[in-house]
Amino acid sequence: MQTSETPLNHLSNSTPATLKNLSGFDDRHPPDPKLIDTCVHCGFCLSTCPSYRVIGKEMDSPRGRIYLMDAINEGEIALNTATVQHFDSCLGCLACVTTCPSGVQYDKLIAATRPQIERNYPRSLPEKLYRRLIFSVFPYPNRLRLLLVPLLVYQALGLQKLVRATGLLKRFSPRLAAMESILPKISLKSFWDSLPTVIPAQGEQRYRVGMILGCVQRLFFSPVNEATVRVLTANGCEVVIPKTQGCCAALPHHQGQEEQAKALARQMIDSFENSGVDVIIINAAGCGHTLKEYEQLLQDDPDYREKAKKFAAKVKDVQEFLATAGLTTPLSPLADKPLTLVYQDACHLLHGQKISVQPRQLLRQLPGVQLREPIDAALCCGSAGVYNMLQPEVADELGQQKVQNLLNTGADLISSANPGCTLQITQHLRLQGKKISIMHPMELLDYAIRGVKLKT
Repeated sequence: MQTSETPLNHLSNSTPATLKNLSGFDDRHPPDPKLIDTCVHCGFCLSTCPSYRVIGKEMDSPRGRIYLMDAINEGEIALNTATVQHFDSCLGCLACVTTCPSGVQYDKLIAATRPQIERNYPRSLPEKLYRRLIFSVFPYPNRLRLLLVPLLVYQALGLQKLVRATGLLKRFSPRLAAMESILPKISLKSFWDSLPTVIPAQGEQRYRVGMILGCVQRLFFSPVNEATVRVLTANGCEVVIPKTQGCCAALPHHQGQEEQAKALARQMIDSFENSGVDVIIINAAGCGHTLKEYEQLLQDDPDYREKAKKFAAKVKDVQEFLATAGLTTPLSPLADKPLTLVYQDACHLLHGQKISVQPRQLLRQLPGVQLREPIDAALCCGSAGVYNMLQPEVADELGQQKVQNLLNTGADLISSANPGCTLQITQHLRLQGKKISIMHPMELLDYAIRGVKLKT
């Protein structure tokens, strides 16, 4: 909603535009003015932007942030605390990209802005330390496993229940409390990768596919990876899982940690370079979106630019792949009675990869399953990579809304294709005192292939 007063007035009043040498963007791929100029400031993005819906400020909308990018490019305002907070409030859900009638590529604009912030804006010491903790641990499965040892003891001794009941951690540090609140149940499976390097197809081989294990996925949701392998092999795929693969780079990439993201992307490309696979499969939405952006991420790397292009061209979300390849094995009912199911659209699958129909096509093939649709299905759940750990207040409100909308469908089961969404939804189901299972679509297909019945 546009007013007669420019949305930048509240910033320029405290930061006079007449100042020279303002701290701003450097010349390493700043937000492209041509992309900025495609925005006609119509306001269609406002109602679909989760941060704007929660915060209610123009500068916390895509349109407002584009105003800021343009003004910083032009040297009219500085890259400072007043402006950075509005970029930090963006979840990167890309709902605005789907909605925009002018085709504004906000995804490219925010992706260009975040590395600029990390290079040119001096964050406070506590902020630096907290971010360093996240980006030094979460993208490295072996480091994260070391952290799981004390966390396993923490859960086994009942300390987690005590901490959550008393709320002491939230009083001490809301951000650490937010990190703890999404901690799932740690099992012994979290401490090793049980899948072999090559798993043969069952019956006639149709494809040779590579598979990416993910970081959070392999540690906290290893049954999802195992189910994915069984579904692929049951449908004629030989599955290759290189042991040298690491993180896909999604977490650091989405938060502007550019050099770290590039290093992880190179490692991933190298791990699959001589695998001879037809397709590279990923079963986590956020990871898939970043993997498909490797060409852009490594555009300035002469040694990896072409490799990144070839790699990205092979990446397919597992649901995207199976919907095209087709299921060749019979499916059994998941329960002795009709089962109602609600599918949760992950933002980086729906808005980032434009994958929405395929998961529903697969789920509708399950015998006895009725699919229900929630209101505001395209609205972010608040997870957004590590957003719920960096901006817990906004994330909590979005999580509450998402869970309520899912529950209002009356479905027996929730299906989610992204580990971050699953953690966020599980947390808010617990906070609302609701018990309903959340399963990945690959787990449901795996059960139907093996004839395993759900407990309903």
